[in-house]
Order: sequence, then structure tokens, then C-alpha cells
Amino acid sequence: MSSHNDHQKGLLITAIGGLTLTVDIPLIRLADGEAWTILLLRAGTTLIASLIIWAVWRALSKDAPQLIPGKAGLVVATLYGLGSIAFITGVFHTSTANLVFILAFTTMFSALLSWLFLKERPRPLTLAALALMILGIAIIVGDSIGTGHLFGDLMALCSALCIACAITISRASGKDMGFTALVGVALPFAVAALMVSKTGIQVNAPWWIIFNGAVIMPISFFCLAAGPKYISGPEVAMFYLLETVLAPIWVWMVFAETPSRNSMIGGAILIVTLVAHSLWQLHQGRKRRSDFAVHHPA
Repeated sequence: MSSHNDHQKGLLITAIGGLTLTVDIPLIRLADGEAWTILLLRAGTTLIASLIIWAVWRALSKDAPQLIPGKAGLVVATLYGLGSIAFITGVFHTSTANLVFILAFTTMFSALLSWLFLKERPRPLTLAALALMILGIAIIVGDSIGTGHLFGDLMALCSALCIACAITISRASGKDMGFTALVGVALPFAVAALMVSKTGIQVNAPWWIIFNGAVIMPISFFCLAAGPKYISGPEVAMFYLLETVLAPIWVWMVFAETPSRNSMIGGAILIVTLVAHSLWQLHQGRKRRSDFAVHHPA
């Protein structure tokens, strides 16, 4: 019964995180500012909010995780920081649909890196899914050639790769990196502060991005980081897909930004492949647990 309750708790927490994350890009767009100013305000408020949460946690409990656990934590924080810079750059140089569709490739980047560096050989079905996703990415990026979106698409790919590298190193280290992703915004904050010192603050509606950094980012990242304690990886990955599906809808509703035909085709390939692959992983995990229970009865 306790296991069932933990699973339900995990689903609820991760669903809150996934749904909250879907409004990140619309809030960035609503702030209506220059890229470095947006990055400065978003990273600064996220950093302040995260440090306050961590300080309160540490004051109430001795079990509070480290902000940056060792050298591995420093590398992970740097990768998340670089990923954040690439992400904001992508927001301003490609369509929302292209951005979130390409970011969905993070899952398969992680599988590929785990194969190369952790010797976790993917199954044939995972390799087939990877090939399909590469096709989807090629359709989206190919459609951007000559439209001015190619640079933004490449930045989205860089962001996905940075996050996948951070996830792989986190898994290899075995350390709790719960706050590391949030503290990693110190790097983009420093870079943005340097750039803004030359150009000045340029934003028309700063309250949107301040709300995003102070509330949306800590809630979404904390909930998504807590999910794996209660539910399986494939189930957590399913909730990450909420941003891929819903963010373009919110942007279409607010800004009337309609994705191109090829973007929709490539995005559909990515989403269907990821959903099917995640469901397959979930089924395999349940099957292994069922077999283990049969062979090792209590």
C-alpha cells in the first residue's frame, strides 16, 4: 500500500513540475526584452530563490543536499549553465515549436552518451527510436535553412546536448544533484551581467520574467528532480514531454505563432517516437519487476 501511495505521490509531484515548465517560454516571450536582459533577470531570480529554499531546508534539516557536490557537481553546474545560455539564445532565434521539439532530443542524447561513456548499451528498439528522432530533427533543421532560424535550431541542439551531458555525469557520479541545476544559473547570470553592463537593461514587462525565475523555475525543476525518487525514469520522461506538446500551443494562443508544415511533421515524429519509446521502457520495467517477484517471492 505504501509503495502504491509513493507511486501516486511521484506522479502528482512530477506532473506539477512538467505542467509548470510548459509556461517558461511563453513568460520569456511576454517579458518582451532583449536576450541578455531576459537571461540576467531569469537567472538572477532563479539563483536567489534557490539559495533561499536551500538555506531554509538546511536550517530545518541536516539532510539538505549539497549545492555543488564535488568536482562532478561543478562540471554538472557548468553544463546546465551553458545549456541555459544556449536555450535563451534559441528562444530569440527560432520558433517555439522548433525549440521544444529539438529539446526533446535530450532523452536520446542521454541514451547515446550513456552507451559511449557508461557502457550502457541501448537495446535495438532504442537505436531505432534514435534513428527516427534524427530524421525528425533533420526535417526541422532542414526546413530552417535560409529562413534565419538555423542558428536558433543549432542553439537548441547545443542546449539539449549540454543537459544530456549533465544527466550522464550525474548518473555516473551517483551524487544528489537536486540543487545543482538551479545553482548552475550562476554562470549565465555572470555572462548576462557583463553583457547588460554594456547595453543596459532592455525589457518592457520585467515582472513576467521575474515571476518566471522566482517561482516557475524553482517549482518545475525541484518537482521534476524529486520525481525519480518515487517513479521510474520513463514515467518522468513522459512528463518532460508536456513542454514539447503544450508550449507551442500556449505560444500559438497568445502570440498566434503557427509552426511551419515541416516543423509539425518533424515534431510529430519526435513526439510519437518518444512517447512510444517511453511506454515501451515502462512496460519493460514492470515486466522485470514482475519476473523478479515471481522468482524471489516474499
